Amino acid sequence: MNVVVNGRFLDRRITGVERYGREILCRLGGSHKVVRPGGWSNGMRGHLWEQVALPDQVGFDHILWSPANTGPLRVENQVLTLHDLSPLEHPKWYQPTFALWYRMFLPHLVVRVRRVVVSSEFVKAKMMRRFGVTNGHIMVISGGVDTGNFHPDAEQRLELPERYVLFVGSLQPRKNLPRLLDAWRQIKEAAPDTWLVIAGAGGKIFRPMKLTVGERVIFLGAVSESDLPGLYSHAALFVLPSLDEGFGLPVLEAMTSGTPVAASRAGALPEVVGEAGLFFDPLDIPEMVDALRRGLTDMPLRNSLREKGLIRVQCFSWQDSAEKMWGVFKECR
Repeated sequence: MNVVVNGRFLDRRITGVERYGREILCRLGGSHKVVRPGGWSNGMRGHLWEQVALPDQVGFDHILWSPANTGPLRVENQVLTLHDLSPLEHPKWYQPTFALWYRMFLPHLVVRVRRVVVSSEFVKAKMMRRFGVTNGHIMVISGGVDTGNFHPDAEQRLELPERYVLFVGSLQPRKNLPRLLDAWRQIKEAAPDTWLVIAGAGGKIFRPMKLTVGERVIFLGAVSESDLPGLYSHAALFVLPSLDEGFGLPVLEAMTSGTPVAASRAGALPEVVGEAGLFFDPLDIPEMVDALRRGLTDMPLRNSLREKGLIRVQCFSWQDSAEKMWGVFKECR
């Protein structure tokens, strides 16, 4: 079996989509080759390479895996990994040209490829409703976590306050940061020795946000891969207040690091976290405040969340995900 991997995603900054592709790619056990666009990875040039040049490198007996939401329409013998539908469902979160491209392009690609892989049952159900595809056309292969890299004893390599609440993610409207900052302004007096640390960077595809930053808030920007494990393991609490998530890798990384998690009751987050976290309505700031307060001050609850989180993450393995992905490739022969 000859598998060609659409390597366009490898030239981009690593977020959840890129990490999913990289972690599974490095664990694929069978014969495969990666095709990369070089300097043609981003923007319209990246789309042109993907639609025009990439198909010529996929033989008639090859299976193409496109791990990062897009792939060439000309290649039917293709497995597409689709992480969420937010550009279609919430175009206002994105730059108009980006949202328009996905709204025009994605419905045709989804029904044309041999299989679509998604990372949660939540996204699968939405796809079946929106595109009318059958259950057999979609496979759920969840994300995982590298326990050799993320663990409770990871060394802190950044100079930060001793106690902090941590957010990790792209700075985009979906992540609901304005409400998190509002909640922080209300909770910070109850936690006078605690800071809010926000790790992540924005991107050209997202609409800009107006953020009103208060006291004891640190924006780190993009954090290197080597600094992430210690950043998680030394946090007093991890918070993900997203309005929607197709999976939510940061909650897994936080739980693996022994850090209690407070997450919004939105998207696939309840499916991923299970009973190992505190939940709140992402639109309800008082409820978010209460979750932050409990997660910081209730010691029996914090200890319980740590224990449950370390057990919960054992359900997610990149090796299992890679083996399931190879099984999908075999089905497409």
